[in-house]
Amino acid sequence: MPADSVSRMNSSGPGGEANTPENLLGTSPGASSLRSRTESESSDKLARFILPSMDGSPPKVLTLHEVGDVLKNIQNMELVHEIAINPEFKFEPYEPPENSLERRIKDIMHKAFWDVLRNQLNENPPCYDHAIQLLAEIKDCFPQILSQNNTRALEHINEILDIDVIKQQAEEGVLDFRSYANFVIHIMAKSCAPARDELVHQLTEIEDVVDTFKNILETMALMKLDMVNCLLDFARNDIMASSVEYEKQKFKEYLEYYKFGFPATENWLKNSCMHDANNVPCSPEQTISNAYMELMDWDEPKEFPEVLSIDKERILKLGQRAKRICTCAAVISICSAVPIISQRSENRAALAKQVEIILQGTTNERELLDSVENVWLQVKSVINEYLQKDNQPVMDANTEGMLKLQILQTGNKDSPVRALMWKRFQTYFRLAMRSRAGLPPPPPGYADFKDELEAYSTALKRVIAYNHSVFGEYFMKILTQPRITNNEATTSDASAAVTRAIESPEAAPSGPAATPTEEKAINSQ
Repeated sequence: MPADSVSRMNSSGPGGEANTPENLLGTSPGASSLRSRTESESSDKLARFILPSMDGSPPKVLTLHEVGDVLKNIQNMELVHEIAINPEFKFEPYEPPENSLERRIKDIMHKAFWDVLRNQLNENPPCYDHAIQLLAEIKDCFPQILSQNNTRALEHINEILDIDVIKQQAEEGVLDFRSYANFVIHIMAKSCAPARDELVHQLTEIEDVVDTFKNILETMALMKLDMVNCLLDFARNDIMASSVEYEKQKFKEYLEYYKFGFPATENWLKNSCMHDANNVPCSPEQTISNAYMELMDWDEPKEFPEVLSIDKERILKLGQRAKRICTCAAVISICSAVPIISQRSENRAALAKQVEIILQGTTNERELLDSVENVWLQVKSVINEYLQKDNQPVMDANTEGMLKLQILQTGNKDSPVRALMWKRFQTYFRLAMRSRAGLPPPPPGYADFKDELEAYSTALKRVIAYNHSVFGEYFMKILTQPRITNNEATTSDASAAVTRAIESPEAAPSGPAATPTEEKAINSQ
């Protein structure tokens, strides 16, 4: 979307130069000189954006200039990692917290500015001091929402919004403030993202000129945000292309002076080494795959692998997401014992959606267990409603009691139905990690949660694949070094075998082969 908005106004500059990220973020040389004159919404001092938190720490607030510096001179590994691994990463608009001193001051200053502007325009003859300041500030906003390569449009804006000419018009009493508003709206309509078209069109329907300019500045603030995220989109491919090598290099530099190893990482890997019936340990590749599978349901009291610490919060949240999906599937599987649910796919799908909504906000096992009571109440109400619509008697006490007991048990991960659904979930994800031709079909009981199941699997695969690309060689070294001495070739070959299993950040490392029984369970619907 942001790229579309830029292409509607932006064209190559002289010599056919492309709209590179470095050229997309420009401000008028005189922009800073205007900041002290007014505190309207267009002031760059107030044009700030939130860099979302990536590790549970408070989010950072950046100005537009700082955003440009971040994208052009990325030195922060966490930011590189987040942009590369999270395709939905976006900057957010900054707003002071409700009831905060900053919010009150901002509201007071903005109200005072617009009140003064309205009073000046209502004088006889009108005073245009604030109006001129406002037009000057709007003029300085355009370089922040248009590419500096778009010289023709910027020259046209500078020509029309010539402050000296506007002052002369004010002195001669011929300044048409409304016509300048119409010009600004016309330029905004050409340069905004398609999603802002309706918002910009609404500006033309506002009759009061002060309200028009107030809404112009609010809309321009959104367009600045679009440009910031457009900058991110332009930079994303370059960042992704080099981020793995960048992190590998940083990790290598770290290992050069940190010689003590990573105990939690070593324990995580070595404890994942299984033995067959003949007590033969599995291969390093299989061990790594088993270790990755453990990330689906990490035991939080255990020390988390140090090298994955950047993604710890993400992985733990994904783990809770997996538990929600599994619990939902367990509940619907239990409800399928009732014919009105199992024999009516539309009823089952509707109930599945309601169960998913009830459990959506749970963030830990305690909350999940507490929410299961509400799930049961909703299940009971919905099933009886369906029965009554079908002119059937509601559930008798015996059926209701058995259903309630089984559903309440799903709040415990060790309950029989939930344990079975979790095993199917794990088998599905193991196959998903191995798949190179898309994701496998959902396992039995998960058909109504296909979208959420696939979204979860894609997200965790991306995290695993990216981290394996960075740390895979180190993992192999941990697992092979105790058994192999002075044989770097063997270690290199083993590492290459795993690396070939992940050919891109979207792929996933090879997991252990599923047993025939597991594959049959996955594919049977």
